[in-house]
Amino acid sequence: MQNIEAILKELGIEVPEDKKSDLTKKVSENYVTKAEHDKKISRAESDRDAWKEKAETAEETLKGFEGIDPTQVQKQIDDYKEKAEAAERDRDQKLYERDFADALKAELEGTKFSSEGAKRDAVSQIKEAGLKLKDGKILGLTDFLAQMKEKDASAFVDEEQENALKNAAHFGPVTAPRGQQTPPGGTKTREEILSIKDRAERQKAISENISLFQ
Repeated sequence: MQNIEAILKELGIEVPEDKKSDLTKKVSENYVTKAEHDKKISRAESDRDAWKEKAETAEETLKGFEGIDPTQVQKQIDDYKEKAEAAERDRDQKLYERDFADALKAELEGTKFSSEGAKRDAVSQIKEAGLKLKDGKILGLTDFLAQMKEKDASAFVDEEQENALKNAAHFGPVTAPRGQQTPPGGTKTREEILSIKDRAERQKAISENISLFQ
């Protein structure tokens, strides 16, 4: 590409040396080369095509909403959002219940119940009590079990009671310590004997009615 000086020279016009810088400055301020012009035109055409494509896409999108009530669209969006949130809550609840059941099973391994029915009833009461699971542990479970034992001792079996049964079976009746009262007369049921709070009395009653525990 020829510069302005070369073009003028070909036309027989000689630019003085002291005027060349001024000529170059004036030309650059007022004119652009054909290459620069073509480049700007190409960029402008590219921008035009991009905006045209966006406009056409927007127009097609708007056509898709023709005849649709905006209120109904918003309602559908809200319904979908509500269903998604409900599904997420249900999933989280099921995961929590599974983790709670696993933790409860592990924590009850050291607790002996008088029967499977008593154990199922205890598990049900624990779940209904609303105790919370945190870091794999059920908060307040120890205190809750202690309260259950106070209310219904017959649902649980402790080591002393098991030892009393073994001793009664092998060595005969266990004598209550001096000063301890024996259970009231009459035959007692297994449940009545297990519900006796005084350990010495309970052991004596077990030994006297060992046939109920064999």
